[in-house]
Amino acid sequence: MEQQKKERQGKIRKIVIGILLVVALYFGIKKISFSLTHETTDNAQIETSIVPVLARTSGYVKNITIKDYDSVQQNQLVVELDDAELQATLEEQKADLLQSTAEVANANAQLTNALLSLKNNKGIIELRSIRQKKALNDVTRDQNLYKEQAITKKQLDETEYQLAAANQEASNAQTELAIANNKIAVLREAVNKANAMIQMKQAKIKESELKLSYTKITTPSTGKIGKKNINIGQFVQAGTPMFSIVNDSSYWIVANFKESQLPSLFEGKKVSVRVDAFPDLNIQGTILSLSDATGAKFSLLPPDNSSGNFIKVTQRIPVKISIDNQAAFKNKLRAGMSVFITVDK
Repeated sequence: MEQQKKERQGKIRKIVIGILLVVALYFGIKKISFSLTHETTDNAQIETSIVPVLARTSGYVKNITIKDYDSVQQNQLVVELDDAELQATLEEQKADLLQSTAEVANANAQLTNALLSLKNNKGIIELRSIRQKKALNDVTRDQNLYKEQAITKKQLDETEYQLAAANQEASNAQTELAIANNKIAVLREAVNKANAMIQMKQAKIKESELKLSYTKITTPSTGKIGKKNINIGQFVQAGTPMFSIVNDSSYWIVANFKESQLPSLFEGKKVSVRVDAFPDLNIQGTILSLSDATGAKFSLLPPDNSSGNFIKVTQRIPVKISIDNQAAFKNKLRAGMSVFITVDK
């Protein structure tokens, strides 16, 4: 009986071993056949665009309207900075602008008065020129009369004095005209300077209004908030990253294939995608583009094979893959998830 029992156990053992060998052979052949007809890589991740939200002006955080991982829409108000100081500065600049506007009006009035004075000076010059001509004619006439002894020397002297006075008045009028012209030039420069000051102060007001608008921080795109790095009452400097927005409507895959696998890859080729977190999902993709450089070339310290002993290492090429029918998997996909890519040879 024991002998028969041992024989039966031996037969069962052989059958089990045979079955295991057949199963191993089946899966071995299947795996070899699969590797001969497909290219695969597990060096792949889901990617999406991540937009940082930065403070564009300094200030204390007054209000935060979102929480970690909230969904947001484009141009949604999410953070408010304290704007009291900027408001006070803006009011002061507006008052300063009003004062400068009054100075421009005053400068224009002075220029207008100077132009009127110039017109009056020109009229005086014309009048004195007429008097000068009359005095010159009187001297010429009286000189002839004096030669004929028709008038006295005193009368001639009086006429010549009138000519000298007319000449001096005409000269004085020309000097006053030159002074008036110079004054007008100075006043015009003053008007130009006052106008320039107004433009400068208007520019400062626009700058302050722009900074004031920066205290209301809105989202640049639609998506989901990551972990926020600010709290109410915190002081933030311009350029401080407050949080990031993950675009949850557009995903793609970056798969790093070995350089020896490149012959089977080209733009437009279909691929199968298996997400590690959801292996039952049937996801298909399309190759969009292949990088023109290996991943090592984009590293902070790219290898230089000429600088030391050379060890050949198989390089990997980043390949960008789109996800077909992305909307059907939107609620399950997350940026950074690991995936397994299969491509037919």
